[in-house]
Amino acid sequence: MTAATEQGLRFSRRFTDQPSGHVESSAQRRARGLGWFSIGLGLTQIGAPRALARMIGISDDEETTNTMFALGLREITSGIGILASPQSPGWVWSRVGGDLMDLALLGKAMSDDQNDRNRVAAATAAVAGVTVVDFLTGQQLSRQGGNGGSEHRTNGSGMVQQNRQLSSGVHVTHALTIKRPRNEVYGFWHNFENLPRFMAHLESVEVLDNNRSHWKAKAPAGTTVEWDAETIEDRPNEVIAWRSLPDASIPNSGTVRFKDAPGDRGTEIHVELRYQPPGGKLGSLIAKLFGEEPEQQVKGDLRRFKQVMETGEIVHSDSSIHSGMHPAQPPESLEDVELLGTPREHAVQR
Repeated sequence: MTAATEQGLRFSRRFTDQPSGHVESSAQRRARGLGWFSIGLGLTQIGAPRALARMIGISDDEETTNTMFALGLREITSGIGILASPQSPGWVWSRVGGDLMDLALLGKAMSDDQNDRNRVAAATAAVAGVTVVDFLTGQQLSRQGGNGGSEHRTNGSGMVQQNRQLSSGVHVTHALTIKRPRNEVYGFWHNFENLPRFMAHLESVEVLDNNRSHWKAKAPAGTTVEWDAETIEDRPNEVIAWRSLPDASIPNSGTVRFKDAPGDRGTEIHVELRYQPPGGKLGSLIAKLFGEEPEQQVKGDLRRFKQVMETGEIVHSDSSIHSGMHPAQPPESLEDVELLGTPREHAVQR
């Protein structure tokens, strides 16, 4: 083993060794990854500032080079701080501040005609995604008290804190009519493992027992978040209500009520969802900037739920069915308009 290798291993152990009996949380592991990411990005900004500037669509003049050098030093400093103390939220919050600075600089670059706006926009989207991950990690580390493990709480105090988070988060309500009997609609939703079939953000839901389930959802920058939930109310064919357990990555709760639709038209469902998006208010703002309004997401999910219940499958748009140019195919009836939501979509025959 060379002296350089031995020195590298000692440097690595300095940041990766933990006291005996220490159990690293998922937030700490994510923080450690962010630390290495900071160092890698900082070295690139210092070592190849002009190439990086061209890659993100910014003119590679002397001012840009100096700015890249300063940003690189900031990234390396943050990265070393995080790796030295991955359980402490302070250095992760410093990354959030740096991310906001980067977004401001990219916003300024977007207004300069000399820059490649498409590339700048792509870089802005990437930084926005990382910002949400940084913010989420900082929140989790702060909740853990910076002590490297989950902060001990009773269920009561944990629920109180979660309810406060939900009261300041996103609140969405929506109702629609499904042309299926109430017991069928209730039965399908009652099995939470069916939810990813129509909820686009969900990757999986695993039912653990009669009251608990484990959820896995998509998060910004290609990451995922997971949490456990409990069913708090379940009246057959009438109502299902659930909420995440304390310290969930995304505090959330939901209620679905099932009623017979007037005129023997099937089942009315009334859905109420509350959740605190990743990154809190900042995450919600970034989502809106990129066209991901929570209300539209929920409406889209419920429209797909209606399609699954009534046709057995998700309806595809013309562009996803046909290749190349093709004549428009309007719906055959007003019923299709209600089912599909837009005249450009049509149901695939079963």
